[in-house]
Order: sequence, then structure tokens, then C-alpha cells
Amino acid sequence: MTEPGSALFDRAAQALDAFRIEIPSWGFANTGTRFGKFNQAAAAHSIEEKFADAAEVNALTGVTPTLALHVLWDLPNGLDDIPEVKDLERRFGIRSGSINPNLFQDQEYKFGSLCNPSAEIRERAVRHVLESIEIATQLESRDLSLWLPDGSNYPGSQNIRKRIGWLEEALRSAHDQLSPGQRLLIEYKPFEPAFYHTDIADWGMSSQLARAAGPQARVLVDTGHHYSSQNIEQIVAWLLHSGLLGGFHFNDRRYADDDLTLGSIDPYQIFRIFAEIHSGLAEGLGPDIAFMIDQSHNLKGKIEATVQTVVTAQELWLKSALIDRDLLEAHRQSCDLVAAEELYRGAFWTDVRPLAAAWREARGLPANPLAALRESGYVERIGQERGSRNSSVSSYA
Repeated sequence: MTEPGSALFDRAAQALDAFRIEIPSWGFANTGTRFGKFNQAAAAHSIEEKFADAAEVNALTGVTPTLALHVLWDLPNGLDDIPEVKDLERRFGIRSGSINPNLFQDQEYKFGSLCNPSAEIRERAVRHVLESIEIATQLESRDLSLWLPDGSNYPGSQNIRKRIGWLEEALRSAHDQLSPGQRLLIEYKPFEPAFYHTDIADWGMSSQLARAAGPQARVLVDTGHHYSSQNIEQIVAWLLHSGLLGGFHFNDRRYADDDLTLGSIDPYQIFRIFAEIHSGLAEGLGPDIAFMIDQSHNLKGKIEATVQTVVTAQELWLKSALIDRDLLEAHRQSCDLVAAEELYRGAFWTDVRPLAAAWREARGLPANPLAALRESGYVERIGQERGSRNSSVSSYA
């Protein structure tokens, strides 16, 4: 049944051929937690090394052709770094993906960036976003991925309503600079580093801001940015229904924004999210969704963890694609609750690894990308090349 030409293989191949996922440059660097980090010999220090690692992941998996870039970490000189990035794209066969402004590291952003009470600081933050859009335009990157930590820690210390107005104004300015086909993806997070109020705390606020910004603005869902036990697939369904779902940052978490590898804690949640997306596709919604990984690995090997996440994402995407939707709708219509749930559970518990392996082999890829990475010696080789330098590296990215 897993042989090319079989009905099951063809169905699996159709799903896997349509799936692409973007990997983050910072996932390869010596990043860590707010408390510190543990340097790894094989970690990438330069943007060239990040592109090299991204190319290795794509060669193993075949589904990661783009690399998300962080402006401050990857293009510290802004527009002046564009020629180098374009050269790296040509050399490694990896395109620049979403462009991520940095509105949280500068000391001036202590009390906020786009929502700062200081008009001068707000203007500076807007200029950075506009420069990031120009970087995206020159690199032919579709999405500007915007997350800001703005908020406050103490009741009464900020005017929440004024900050909403400042934020709407800033996002409209950003939207006005988008080229045709570009998108502004607005991320949300309920807390951290602001613990009393966060200016974009949930999907409702993000949706409202996207509508206020303009028709090219969408909502970005980070699977780690929710309260414990929140029904993320319901949020996804609402965003699909309203036409506002722009993309995902995939990771997993046990408590809060833990940056764990996808599916390491709750694979059934990601399956349920993908099932909602497949349902929308089956009903002709045709959503244009950017699937992206947002993880920083402090303990796991960075390239191994990235490959592990990509493979897990493929498997969960395939599981959800194999749901018999006609039968599911019949069970739903008749309110046969047990049958409907068992159909869901049956798809989730299906071992799709042989199908995924057969698809990879048919596409000239390693059947087991993680095993192939380990057998290649790539991590050991770059560890030797980069190790002495990384032992003393202290920068975040």
C-alpha cells in the first residue's frame, strides 16, 4: 500500500508535495533562554553558516526551501547587507523567507516600541519596520513577520487605549509601504515580557489590528503563545472563517513559550490544527498559509532538532490529510459522537512513517532524514570547524 502508484501512496504524495515549512536562522545559532545558554560547537555564528545549515536540512527533507531572517541578527547593517544575502541565496539554493524586525532588544524599547509613550521612540520603531519592509522587497520576500513585546507590568502605569491608537497608526504606516503581494503578519502573545498587559495579547486583538491596518495584513499564530489548555484549533477555525489566517510559528511547550521541538509534548494538538486546515482546503477556502518554525534549541543539537521538527510536521500533516472527510461529515451530521471522534483518533494513530519514507525515496530524498544526518558526519565536521570559536561566543544570535 505504500508503493508508488497505489491509491494510498498517491493520496499521501499529493498531501506531502503540497507541504512546505520555513526554518528560522536563529534556530541554528547559539541562542538560549532568558537565563543563559549552553554553547554548541556546531552552532552557526555567521549568516553564511546559517544558510549552509539550512541547505543541509533542505537536502535531507526537501521541504524547507526558505530561511526566515531576523533583521538585527542577520542583517545588522540593514539594506547594506542585501548583496551578501543574495549571494548566499545563489550559493546555497535557499531563498530568504519571512523578514522579522527586532523591536525588543534596543535599550530605548524599555517602555515599548510601536506603543512607547515617546513619539520619538515610536517614530524610530516605525522606521525600523519600514526598513524591514524594504529589505523584504529587495529580497523578494513575501511576508513581514511582526512580533513586539510592548505592554506594561503595573496597573495604571500606561494608558492602554492610547497605546492601541499608536499601534493602529504604526501598522497602517507599515501596511502602506507593502508591495503588491506582500503581507504583514501580526503575531500575538498573552504575556512575557509584559506581565500586567500586553498590547497584542490574543488573536482577537491581532485580528482587529489586521483589519485596521489593511487588506494585506493577516494574523500569525505561534503555537507557544497561548494560555494553558487553550483550544488553538478553534482559533484557527475562526481565522480561516474570517480570512485572516496568515501563518504559523510552530513549536511545542509544557508551560509557556518553551520553544520545544514540534510534537514533543502534544502532537495531537498539531494534528487537530492541521485537520482544521485540511477541512478548510476540502471546503474550497484556499487559504494561503505560511508554515514556519520558531524554535531556539539550548539543549538539543540545533540541526538535529530542526530536522526532527520538520519530519514531525510532515507526519502530522499527512495524518490529518488521511481523514475520511466524507465519512466524518456523515458522522457529524448524524451526531454520532463516538464514531466521529474514533475516526479522528484512528487517523492520528496511523503510522504514516512508511508512507513518508516511500514518498522521500520516490523524490530522491533519504528515507530517514535524521538517520541520514547522523550518518553524513555533517554535524561533527562543522563542530570541528566552528568549535573553537563557538566556545567563546556570547552574542544572542
